[in-house]
Amino acid sequence: MTNESNRRDFLKTSGLLTGSALLGGLPFGAQAEMAGYGYHTSANDTIKVALIGCGGRGTGAAQQALSTKQNVKIVALADAFRDRVDDAYKALTERGAKAADGTPKVDIPEDRKFVGFDAYKQAIPLADVVILATPPGFRPSHFEEAVRQGKHVFMEKPVATDAPGIRRVLAAAEEAKRKKLNVVVGLQRRYQPSYREMIKRIHDGALGDIVGGQVYWISGGVWHKPRKPNQTEMEYQMRNWYYFNWLCGDHINEQHVHNIDVANWVKNSYPVSCQGTGGRQVRTSKEDGEIFDHHIVDFVYADGTTINSQCRHYEGTFSRVDEMFLGTKGKVEGMEKRTSALMGYNGQPIHTYDAKADGNPYQIEHDELFAAIAKGDYKFADAERVAKSTMTAIMGRMATYSGKVVKWDEALNSQIDLFPTTLAWDAMPKSLPDKDGFYPIAVPGKTIAV
Repeated sequence: MTNESNRRDFLKTSGLLTGSALLGGLPFGAQAEMAGYGYHTSANDTIKVALIGCGGRGTGAAQQALSTKQNVKIVALADAFRDRVDDAYKALTERGAKAADGTPKVDIPEDRKFVGFDAYKQAIPLADVVILATPPGFRPSHFEEAVRQGKHVFMEKPVATDAPGIRRVLAAAEEAKRKKLNVVVGLQRRYQPSYREMIKRIHDGALGDIVGGQVYWISGGVWHKPRKPNQTEMEYQMRNWYYFNWLCGDHINEQHVHNIDVANWVKNSYPVSCQGTGGRQVRTSKEDGEIFDHHIVDFVYADGTTINSQCRHYEGTFSRVDEMFLGTKGKVEGMEKRTSALMGYNGQPIHTYDAKADGNPYQIEHDELFAAIAKGDYKFADAERVAKSTMTAIMGRMATYSGKVVKWDEALNSQIDLFPTTLAWDAMPKSLPDKDGFYPIAVPGKTIAV
């Protein structure tokens, strides 16, 4: 079978079937099996995409999808906020991207712009691929729905903010595998050629056994959105999602998961326990919500290796976002740089890598995902791995908030559920401000770990 005919067959038979014509000639058992693998029809081999979460990262991911070589069309937008939908639509259409036949690659009439907490349920049925880029607290429910409807998925990291959410993602990941749905998650270092090359060599033994390391996300922090008159608490927290754990999971989860995932990748495993410290030293205003401004964690792996993790948000201080690992034969750091090297302890390079000609890893992850879909390949199953790296970050937060040693199994089985009981604009999240506008802050030694 040629790649072209394989692609056509895959697009005809990958996703949810909206009618019975394709399956009508098959025995009932075969029909049921195919329906269980999420089949759909797609005219003219167009790969239809729905964007769920229309902020800057979601809009950027949609633009990267449009920049692949495939016949991709954005057909639906969904977000809790109308202004986000409008901003994304403007950004996506102003480039005027067109398909080979001259038709616009952004085809989103008003009746395919969905707003509200359930907007994702309306957008997902219209697509072959869904981009999930809302704040991560929503990721478990959105991923479950996409998999239930048989869609291929690109979703941003992290994939949850608490252990109950992680368990939901792990269950949905298994279902995605069963249905042979491609799932790519936006930990772009996994798609960055320099990281792929260097870590392959590490796994092949170039540095010997990895016996230690450090991972960093040390930077100045992010934005605030001022509280507006008559704004409900739910809207305020969602507009400022970075500062509330049910939405973000703290910056050890939202940002530092990148570097933590690299540690897990290098070790080819996940920590069995951790302990750490953290707090609020610089960012102490009511606008800073409930998250810490620094976390320092020791992650311990089954072979006894300890990887130290540091992340902080301090303006005007030293910044570092990378990783360093020590092996019995040498070390590596700076894999994100234009040139990087595995270095022996004699000062001589074991292997060097020149990344000047490498492409943008944010684009590469979309290029590879859509190429696989177009060819009819089942190639990507990122969700389980990223769920476990997200759980690693959550476990680190549990340790810094509580001051306790936290073990993997007890963390993964935690029943602490951060998500609101009800999603509505007049409903209340679980974390609320006091009379002065300050939110409860974790206190090591008093806050429950798991």
